[in-house]
Amino acid sequence: MISKLSVSDKIIVVSGATGVLGESMTRSLAEAGAQVIVLGRTQSKVDALAGSINKAGHKASGLLADVTSKEELQKAKEQLEAHYGHIDVLINAAGGNMKGAIITPDQSLHDVDLEAMRKVIDLNYIGSFLPIQVFLPLLEKSKNPSILNISSVSAHLPLTRVMGYSSAKSAIENLTQYLAVEFAQKMETPIRVNALAPGFFLTEQNRELLTNPDGSLTARGETIITHTPLGKFGNPEDLHGAIHWLCSDAANFVTGTVVTVDGGFKAFSGV
Repeated sequence: MISKLSVSDKIIVVSGATGVLGESMTRSLAEAGAQVIVLGRTQSKVDALAGSINKAGHKASGLLADVTSKEELQKAKEQLEAHYGHIDVLINAAGGNMKGAIITPDQSLHDVDLEAMRKVIDLNYIGSFLPIQVFLPLLEKSKNPSILNISSVSAHLPLTRVMGYSSAKSAIENLTQYLAVEFAQKMETPIRVNALAPGFFLTEQNRELLTNPDGSLTARGETIITHTPLGKFGNPEDLHGAIHWLCSDAANFVTGTVVTVDGGFKAFSGV
């Protein structure tokens, strides 16, 4: 069983690898022996993370591409093919939110910025669909390929304010299940497709929303903690076990599944 849970020598591409959660999962996979490819759109950040992982004695390389650009992803695919020939796992961790796609308590639907909504949906949905489409030929060359999409508990329980983000993450879960069936029915060696739905983790995007400058909780942060049975925010390393399992051969019969890591948030009715 220990050997089946191993990700050693798997070639794993991680988009959004330079974000708080993305960096943590990328470093964890590299430390476990995987060859990680840091995919991002900012050269300095990509180089810094890949360099840091290599300096620590692990295996990493960097690729530059905007996940919403098919042309840039195609160039990245050609580089991957030239260097590795195939990839074993694609993790779609690129995502995020933006101000115009949020409805604050003093706003209404009339205040939503259409362009901001499009950008949030493009980043979170198209930014996962396109890498799958472009890198598909490389996954098809793997002996045991898999895809891991990153969803959110807001896909299951739509949260106030983050309308655009919740809508996009709901679509990610639908895409995950659709492709799991599509690949299983049409491929001789099916690509497994699963999703991970984190609960509340402090990142650069939500820190100001959940905590005050002095580190205390905002009213929204307090509400979240009250609704989380384990009574705390998650730490990035709390995702590692589920990620390693879903990327490993131990999950060979797991596809079309959404694994929730949320401290019990989704399970709690409030009473």
